[in-house]
Amino acid sequence: MTIFAISLITLGLADALFFVGFAVISIREHERRAAWVSIVMGIAGLFLASMTLWCSPDLIKTIAIVGYIVLALAVVGFLAPIGRVKPLNTTPTIRFDERDVMFARGRLKPGSWEYQMYYEMRPENKVGDDLTRSKPGLLEKGSKYYHPVHFAIPTASFRLTEILHQIVDGEPSDEKFEPKNPREATKFVIALAKYFGALDADVTELKDYHIYSHVGRGTGVYGEPILLDHKFAIAFTVEMDFDMVASNPAPPGVLESAKQYVEAARIAVQLAETIRLIGYRARAHIDGNYRVIAPLVARDAGLGEIGRMGLLITPKYGPRVRIGVVTTDLPLAIDTHERDASVLDFCRVCKKCAINCPVRSIPMDDRKEIDGAYRWKINADTCYRYWHVIGTDCGRCMTVCPYSHPNNFYHNIVRWASRKSGGFRRFAVFMDNLFYGTYPPIKEYVDWFKLEANSS
Repeated sequence: MTIFAISLITLGLADALFFVGFAVISIREHERRAAWVSIVMGIAGLFLASMTLWCSPDLIKTIAIVGYIVLALAVVGFLAPIGRVKPLNTTPTIRFDERDVMFARGRLKPGSWEYQMYYEMRPENKVGDDLTRSKPGLLEKGSKYYHPVHFAIPTASFRLTEILHQIVDGEPSDEKFEPKNPREATKFVIALAKYFGALDADVTELKDYHIYSHVGRGTGVYGEPILLDHKFAIAFTVEMDFDMVASNPAPPGVLESAKQYVEAARIAVQLAETIRLIGYRARAHIDGNYRVIAPLVARDAGLGEIGRMGLLITPKYGPRVRIGVVTTDLPLAIDTHERDASVLDFCRVCKKCAINCPVRSIPMDDRKEIDGAYRWKINADTCYRYWHVIGTDCGRCMTVCPYSHPNNFYHNIVRWASRKSGGFRRFAVFMDNLFYGTYPPIKEYVDWFKLEANSS
């Protein structure tokens, strides 16, 4: 047997083994299209290996040489300096007013003094906001996905988070424990966050641009300036279940969203209370009661990058996470976190979230300078208004993002290679569309929460 025949057999069997394994993983992930594509590619590998049984030596040699050339080109493409992201400023030069956040605007009651004050300050937002208020509403009767049981579950979770609003802050203990050094204290709070249930956690110095300028919701007086003099911020993430968010924008997604907001709130409240009990000031920042912009804090803590859809893209779970933050004056050690420009380049060429956005709220063009920082800016008005039409928090962008695939061997190979190579990032976008479709179907794997009413 010639070296060329051995090469074909090796390449074909390796291809078959790889794709059969990926087919099995895809079946477990309920990805039918990916499973079928993998099976076809596995069969192609077996066919390639079998060619040594019936092809002439000259043809085998030719095919092997073509394979060598393709492999060499792949290596060159992987190593080529493609997809370098120009280093642009991503630090805002202003503090954002929380009253301008759609969630804060959505809580304004017509006739209230807050309503009058806000629209005197921002009259340009009134028409759009009133249009949003005219829709059925998030988790409300009359919306597209309304079901009394389905919407009762996330409503209960959100109400629990609101109860936790009252204990996000407090006075520190008079007895102060002095850690040996800031490095040890940092290791402790990161480990404690993970013990409480965080997926990942890290620390950053609290900057002015992390902090909202004025109170827009939660505890405190609406419209009062925010004075937060803590020096450090502990950011962490919690995972959203893949099967649940695969149903977005259907109800399982908002169930999972609300559940993980509770988890992030619980962890933040426990962590902040622990720090206060050892004698240091600490405040938990949780859904509906933030004083900081959580994605910016998490990004600067090295937990991920902010992508095209405006969400934090984490290395292993993509945007399929919720974020919690605790700010404190406990002395901590800050590491230098390298920014992951590969995510920005991937988002630049992928655009899958923008293509699949039901109301085209995600921009298709490149980053632009906004408030001194280069970033993508979604249309929060149309996005939030769509939530009020369908009754859920949509999350379609999160579901279709290639980074959202489950954290396993096969997807992690793609993540690793995408981080290393701009050429591979472009190949990965093509392959993701091939295996999962440019417009992935809305899936619904979860049926335990379904409960029909008695018709008698």
